[in-house]
Amino acid sequence: MLSGLNDSQKAAVEYIDGPSLVIAGAGSGKTRVLTYKIAYLIAHAGLKPWEIMALTFTNKAAREMKERISHLVGEEYVRYLRMGTFHSIFSHILRVEAETLGYTADFTIYDEADSKSLCRTIIKEMKLDEKTYRPGDVMKRISGAKNSTAISYRIIGNTDKETNDLTAIFTEYQARCRKSNAMDFDDLLLNTHQLFAQYPDIREKYQSQYKFILVDEYQDTNYIQQQILLQLVKDGKICVVGDDAQSIYAFRGARIDNILNFQKLFAGTKLFKLEQNYRSTQCIVKAANSLIHKNIKQIDKDVYSRNEEGEKIKLKELSSDREEASFITGDIKRRINEGLSYDDFAILYRTNAQSRPFEEELRRNGIDFQIYGGQSFYQRKEIKDVVAYLRLIANPDDEEAFKRIINYPTRGIGNTTVSRISADAQERGISLWKAAIEVPKCADFCHFISSMHENLYKVDAFTLGKDVIRQAGIYDDIYSSTEPEYLSKQENLEEFINSLREFVETREEEGEPTDMMEFLKDVALLTDRDIEQQNKASVKLMTIHSAKGLEFPCVYVVGMEEDIFPSPQSTDSQRRLEEERRLLYVAITRAEKYCFLTYANMRYRYGKMEFCTPSRFLRDIDRDLLDIGGYSSRKTSYSERRQPTTYTTPRNFRPIERPAPSFRHVSTTQPQVSQRTVTNSSPTPAINNNSIIFNAGDQVIHERFGEGVITAIEGTGESAKAIVEFTYSGTKKLLLKFAKLKKK
Repeated sequence: MLSGLNDSQKAAVEYIDGPSLVIAGAGSGKTRVLTYKIAYLIAHAGLKPWEIMALTFTNKAAREMKERISHLVGEEYVRYLRMGTFHSIFSHILRVEAETLGYTADFTIYDEADSKSLCRTIIKEMKLDEKTYRPGDVMKRISGAKNSTAISYRIIGNTDKETNDLTAIFTEYQARCRKSNAMDFDDLLLNTHQLFAQYPDIREKYQSQYKFILVDEYQDTNYIQQQILLQLVKDGKICVVGDDAQSIYAFRGARIDNILNFQKLFAGTKLFKLEQNYRSTQCIVKAANSLIHKNIKQIDKDVYSRNEEGEKIKLKELSSDREEASFITGDIKRRINEGLSYDDFAILYRTNAQSRPFEEELRRNGIDFQIYGGQSFYQRKEIKDVVAYLRLIANPDDEEAFKRIINYPTRGIGNTTVSRISADAQERGISLWKAAIEVPKCADFCHFISSMHENLYKVDAFTLGKDVIRQAGIYDDIYSSTEPEYLSKQENLEEFINSLREFVETREEEGEPTDMMEFLKDVALLTDRDIEQQNKASVKLMTIHSAKGLEFPCVYVVGMEEDIFPSPQSTDSQRRLEEERRLLYVAITRAEKYCFLTYANMRYRYGKMEFCTPSRFLRDIDRDLLDIGGYSSRKTSYSERRQPTTYTTPRNFRPIERPAPSFRHVSTTQPQVSQRTVTNSSPTPAINNNSIIFNAGDQVIHERFGEGVITAIEGTGESAKAIVEFTYSGTKKLLLKFAKLKKK
């Protein structure tokens, strides 16, 4: 049975005499060890399937392991295995023991939406301000209390009143759940812990029933999960598998200390290390090692690969986020021509908001893509809400836009009022807008839309969009909370503002209209193509957190800049900064053969083009394992530019002005634009607003499109245009009056 395992894997599988900790490096066959160990316990140790508890973090992982085990010992054994997530396994125990805790066996399990709804009801009934006590924020506090095994319902707030209010909400929430014979997801763990703590006879029953416990992804466990394991394990019969270097879910409550301190909590633990990486090339593994070794809190290991040496990790410096997207799209097209499939590529980013330029560039080039574990940029709720406002301002008779935002943000126009407006409009054969104008409760809303409509062609899309976001209350609503869901919304809103600014500046340079109607036409074309081709080969776009457990032949890790990666929320804490470094380790180790790290010198932030600083993590990677010379063409390389070396306080919301870096030189190893035909249809050279004289044949650099060559000059004076063939961004016709061009 064990003949297909390497020596380290085999040793980890065969040890069943006490607690064991299996540290499984990236791509080292962690799942293989777990499945073989369970099969070994059944086939060689004489355990019955129902005497084994195997805990995973997803039902999908449990199903896949069961299928593998069935091939080893037979399907008839697998059906009796107690294998699943912590919540599913413990919910089964709670149904058996429900009466002991005062529930019935058919109790309901509330999901996140149910919990928030109940919390919202309680806040309203207590006549508390929902903007002060947002249901999502309150439930986060309640969840934190439960996962610390709190028996008291007291939650400490910033003031005595807040403490009393939160405690009252928590108390009432729990009372209502019990009255409804319901538990939320956190209760499944808390009630299991209390059951075992308060009823020793029940705890001993399950200790005797489960003679061996296995846990997958142990680095992702939280405090209460660890405490339940301490209650359940008897005679040290436990094996946990994980990798401290891949602990990246602290924001969900995961505690890396659980795996780091496992040997202290379970006396006599035997440590096994799976250090051979079967996924990646030697260069990728060595580069990842050099990065993660900079962390202080870790279990020492030396992951290695016996695969081919492979190419070095390519470090690519681009002028802007737009050129970054163009470069990656071009590289994908080139590799497709060399025989790779779209399924072989993944673009990984730190935050969801970074997906927009890549989505747009891939669409322009007809490349199928899929947003893995999320929605495409223009399908995200907060973006659809803003676009609905802009659509209604452009066309007040737009019924779908009207219905979407008539009461967002909340302005006291409920379903009853909307139904009356709809019935009136239907009866009179008019639009909802025309009917709403006559409703006093809608007066302020209608006045706002009308006033913005007057500016539709008076100001550019960026100015109008920014005013709408502020004056409609969208900005205040999205920035009213600090819970992760709202932080993501904030990032997306900022990126939408960036898209407006980029649209205006690009259109100005091209001599095209910059009004909101033109922007909405572009967005409509983008969203019309947002139906993802799930069954077609496609490039995968995802956050690094979503990429955990996946692998791809070619991986692009983008946005390697300070204030993006690492996240600005992490730079004032060594603990959080080390998690960010682990996150990059996870990203790099998703790659099998090719790995790119890219960063931009400038990108739009908060609607303004800003200079960027390369990520401090780039300096952590062994320089000998990076292909810099062929991809970075600045005089001053990334490692020579000033970078943070200590923990720094995150910068404020307002952009920080920085001196512009010097422009790049052409590297002899940089990909060059193909042979050009250079013409000049203008009798005299053209001059831009900075009094720079341009001629056909000039090598230039643009702050967003990067390096290129002017192939022709058309027109004269203020109408003069330069046709520029850019290295990665294609051919652009730019009105020199506005073009952000510099000579090289």
